Amino acid sequence: MSVAIRVIPCLDVAAGRVVKGVKFENLRDAGDPVELARIYAEQGADELTFLDVTATVDDRSTTYDVVRKTAEQVFIPLTVGGGVRSTDDVARLLASGADKIGVNSAAIARPALIDEIADRFGAQVIVLSLDIKRSDTVPSGFVVTTHGGRRETTLDALDWAAEAIRRGAGELLVNSIDADGTKDGFDLELIGVMRSISRVPVIASGGAGRLEHFPEAIRAGADAVLAASVFHNRELTIGQVKDELRQDGALIR
Repeated sequence: MSVAIRVIPCLDVAAGRVVKGVKFENLRDAGDPVELARIYAEQGADELTFLDVTATVDDRSTTYDVVRKTAEQVFIPLTVGGGVRSTDDVARLLASGADKIGVNSAAIARPALIDEIADRFGAQVIVLSLDIKRSDTVPSGFVVTTHGGRRETTLDALDWAAEAIRRGAGELLVNSIDADGTKDGFDLELIGVMRSISRVPVIASGGAGRLEHFPEAIRAGADAVLAASVFHNRELTIGQVKDELRQDGALIR
């Protein structure tokens, strides 16, 4: 049976406000996360992703009160990431209203964190967030970064994704730093290579600018499409994206 394609707005949050930049830099204010969450839920978003983009950089926990207020406004799955370092952090976020938890920098620093979360809460709770840059320093040409894209690792993105899946990651959120905020389209090559090694859903992120970009990502192998600025700036609506995907033959909720 085919699985329905998901359309997911992303709320990148810093200091309690939604922000957006280009290639993870020059962040600007894009609105109130609670209000935007409500709007996107009303438009028909399948899920919401809430990323506290400065939590790891600032060495602090995710803003739980903002998560709680957001969860009170929407009744669709909410994925929350940023600053998650332990299973207790996960428990607190789930208690605040999150349905799934994104892990990135802390899991790279200590991969056993993925095992611990999967053992305690189940793989369906874990979304491995991958902030990826093109690089000739690794075999695949795609290297993993941490701390909101600020620190480049020596990890090959494909190797790390495969290891995380073995440890219990239930989804891959594939963020292309090179495409982020450019509106030139998703990195289709990156989506394709991730699809080739993944037995769990792949969420494409970074680069959406026009309606045709979304079905391109699905044809490349994505199970879900995530976007931020085109929704925040009201250039596109969730409904328009779903109509475009439907016309391309995708199964839509």
